[in-house]
Amino acid sequence: MRRFAVRPFAVRTLRGRLAFLALVTSALWVAVLTVAFNLALEKRLHEETDGTLRTRAEAVAATVDARPDGRLAVHEPVRDAALDSGVWIFEGGRVRERPAGAPTALGEHAAQLVGRGEVFQDVEVEGPGAGAVRLYAYPVAATAGRGQAGTVVTSVGLDPYRSTADIALVGSVTLSVLLLGTIYLVTHLVVRRALRPVASMSAQATRWSEVGAAERFGAAGRPAELAAFAASLDGLLDRLAAVLRHEQQQAAELSHELRTPLARITAETEWLTSRPRSAAERATSHEAIASAAATMQQICASLLSEARTRGAAVPGRCRFPDLAHQLAGRIAADHPDAPAVTVAGDAAAVGVPAAVVERILMPLLDNARRYAGSTIGLTCTVRPGVVILHVTDDGPGVPPEFAGALFEPGRRACPEDGHDGAGLGLALARRLARAAGGDIVLDGTGPGARFAVTLPAG
Repeated sequence: MRRFAVRPFAVRTLRGRLAFLALVTSALWVAVLTVAFNLALEKRLHEETDGTLRTRAEAVAATVDARPDGRLAVHEPVRDAALDSGVWIFEGGRVRERPAGAPTALGEHAAQLVGRGEVFQDVEVEGPGAGAVRLYAYPVAATAGRGQAGTVVTSVGLDPYRSTADIALVGSVTLSVLLLGTIYLVTHLVVRRALRPVASMSAQATRWSEVGAAERFGAAGRPAELAAFAASLDGLLDRLAAVLRHEQQQAAELSHELRTPLARITAETEWLTSRPRSAAERATSHEAIASAAATMQQICASLLSEARTRGAAVPGRCRFPDLAHQLAGRIAADHPDAPAVTVAGDAAAVGVPAAVVERILMPLLDNARRYAGSTIGLTCTVRPGVVILHVTDDGPGVPPEFAGALFEPGRRACPEDGHDGAGLGLALARRLARAAGGDIVLDGTGPGARFAVTLPAG
């Protein structure tokens, strides 16, 4: 029997989950504060009740004198109706005065406190005047400190205090509910506003997927968390783009490699069927067709084997500055008298195979080596979706009148400069860069010659 986990409440959106988490956290704090407030209020009301009872008892006790014979003399002040309300005066165990209209049961509870010293007690009274009452017994000392001559017992109804506490409880709970509702709504709106950049990124990704744009999110102007997220997505898009370029290049190579043997097979077949041939001619044609077919089979087997054995690493990638240091070391070994190549800039993954990047950069580095005075630089700058490599030198630079023909095949600025070369290096380098999805331009912002090689990031 399959078991299904039943979740009584599930929030499906991130915005809802964050708002719900804020609501639960706030509810816990509000509950703690509400309980603490009501406990403090109850304690305060309790202290106020005890203070009222003690004050009245002391005031009544001030009107009572203990005689030497052990009896009590009660002085009746003017207008003592308020003072006598809810007050019993006991002489020993005998009642000297009792409040008018007090329930008999309440008098019995008051009598039980006689002789017990200073004590408080809460009682519940039934019948007429029923309710919760708090009693306080105040001892009246005998003369010459010979024990207790009498007791003054005061009482106060607890219903008003409890009503105040109940009203405060209901009010605090109502306020807490309103506060929690407000917190939930405000949190929901704040989280919605905070997640607006994520929704914008999602909309961008949807548009890019529909048109196949080579755009990138970029980290500029984004919060730190979203900047890291955008950088991760850009890296993923770069890797996917590198894979796609590799597959396109592989398909182009397959088409190019298969075109020649397929054309040979087609030509031999047409030649055989155009008119009768001798046995030797047919054998030669059959041998040529078999050789072309074997070539096609070998090409297909090689490409399929490469696809099966390809590892998890993204094909067609290299890293700067690793490749740059290799090229600098090669130039230093082959031309020890040339200026050293200084490698600097950002570390980056280039979405082009190392062999292709080498064939793009070497003509530029050779030119820099030929014309540099003392400095050759190879630097890297990372932009969203692209890597820009700058090859610079401190030589005389490119003449302005020759800048327009710099990348034309067979053109050289100064054929009589004593350097070898047919003027094809820069043209081939630009063709390779553009075939890889990049470009090479002459950047005239720096001294000497400065070339900017733009390649897709990997």
